[in-house]
Amino acid sequence: MDFGETMMFKSQGEDIPAKDILLQVFAALQEKGYDPINQLVGYLMSGDPVYITSHNQARTLIRKLERYELLEELVREYLEKKV
Repeated sequence: MDFGETMMFKSQGEDIPAKDILLQVFAALQEKGYDPINQLVGYLMSGDPVYITSHNQARTLIRKLERYELLEELVREYLEKKV
């Protein structure tokens, strides 16, 4: 093992697709009476998890991914529907 090289660590946990995480978080925010779009934008812009409810483990779920991964998914879905 070369300790001078950068290594990537992958946990053995479950890999939930970004799309599924976004949909679950969206549903949890709606159930709690929040505006899901505003809350998700607030989280994506600031990185502050308090924008996401802990209801149905939504906050834990969304933190499984980096914000850029969530943005990639949103852009991909949007553009695939446009093309």
